Amino acid sequence: MNGVISSEFAGVRVDIDHEGNGPRLRLTDLKSGRVRYLDALELETIVWLPDGRLEQLLDPSADRWREDQR
Repeated sequence: MNGVISSEFAGVRVDIDHEGNGPRLRLTDLKSGRVRYLDALELETIVWLPDGRLEQLLDPSADRWREDQR
């Protein structure tokens, strides 16, 4: 499974990676090329987050678009 999920604000390539200890999601930011891997526990945690906590994660001013971030 692979594909691209995009909107007017972001674009991410989604792949299943089998190179680690087990399958995991490989997410690649199309703008920066930054890659993040998420295993089953991390994905389940996102599913169970209360809406308020998820909204905090989605706030771009918290960690994204800051000059001190690489």
